[in-house]
Amino acid sequence: MDHQLCFRTVFMAQCLLGIIILSLSGFTKVESLGINYGQVGNNLPPPEKVLQLLKSLRITKTRIYDTNPEILNAFAGSGVELIVTVENAMLGTLMDPQQALQWVSTHIKPYFPATRITGIAVGNEVFTGDDMTLVSNLVPAMVSLQRALTQLGMQQYIQVSTPSSLAVLSNSYPPSAGTFTPELTTIMTQLLQFLSTTKAPFWINAYPYFAYKDSPSKISLDYALFNPNTGMIDPHTNMHYDNMLYAQVDAAIFAMARLGFGGIEVRVSETGWPSKGDTDEVGATPQNAAIYNRNLLRRQLSGEGTPLRPKMRLEIYLFALFNEDMKPGPTSERNYGLYQPDGTMAYNVGLSALSTNTNPSTSTSTSASTSTSSSSISLTSMATKMERMGLACWISVCLAVIGTLPF
Repeated sequence: MDHQLCFRTVFMAQCLLGIIILSLSGFTKVESLGINYGQVGNNLPPPEKVLQLLKSLRITKTRIYDTNPEILNAFAGSGVELIVTVENAMLGTLMDPQQALQWVSTHIKPYFPATRITGIAVGNEVFTGDDMTLVSNLVPAMVSLQRALTQLGMQQYIQVSTPSSLAVLSNSYPPSAGTFTPELTTIMTQLLQFLSTTKAPFWINAYPYFAYKDSPSKISLDYALFNPNTGMIDPHTNMHYDNMLYAQVDAAIFAMARLGFGGIEVRVSETGWPSKGDTDEVGATPQNAAIYNRNLLRRQLSGEGTPLRPKMRLEIYLFALFNEDMKPGPTSERNYGLYQPDGTMAYNVGLSALSTNTNPSTSTSTSASTSTSSSSISLTSMATKMERMGLACWISVCLAVIGTLPF
């Protein structure tokens, strides 16, 4: 009887420990969500303030478009995972293994592991630019950087990949017809072979906004915004899609499979919706931006995957943290931020607790008169409910098991 009592006591202690861990753990963190932290502005807050903002939002992953030492130093010891970027202009230089080793030794090694650098994005949307030299330099530069990381013993902590525009696909509808542009087949095969060997993800910049803006009469706004809608069924797979982003991601997966690489994870390196645009930029409003990002955040909280990979959480990086006033191009390019440079919200996406009365999935894109704040959700509040549910489930399991133990 003594050993039974001892077992019961130990088990109860383990249950108590589990309850404590659950109550203190990051239930309020959205593990698969990151955010892009661009710096093309002359009025942005210092990195220390940005870090405070990220922590207040419980966002633990971010991506920058360079290797800014001020940011790398500021983020040391924070636990925030950071993806850094090699600028496109550096690709020719980094093809040289010695130059790549020097680059990693200078831009990565001094900050790692205090700063949790988890990825190197080599270039950005290289395949869809006009410079074919960059395209030919890309994979050799990635190989050299991977070799440098290996030489320095960091290859198991830092992944090397490159973000591509959705324009690398010549066909994305239906998703099962996803196909890479024919002229990219050779270089894309080389990239996918590299990613498969190193077990790094395929990064895609996917913006349903662009598709809607170009064809507002043909594409349902609700489908683009994650709002309730009938969606579409892929005739070849019978999979149902209720939003465009997941369809775009699965199209990329099918395109990779056509080249013989069906096992590579796809992650969304950029997605977002502008809150302001020029007169010809249909749909660029604060209401639509709030709805898109809010609904996306809800999906992330539930840990969703796409219809093709429902059990694999889709990792997504929102674009962007701030409105950046020095970005070139149309007005929308300067208005993707969740926040203004002074730290005020460009619109309320639900990252701060304001109201839980309205279900954002029922927000309609036409209700411009409804204020963004009144239709907001509180991620913190939702996460608290999830935490309570987790605790309740754990306690129930413990009590059930304890009840079956002999006295």
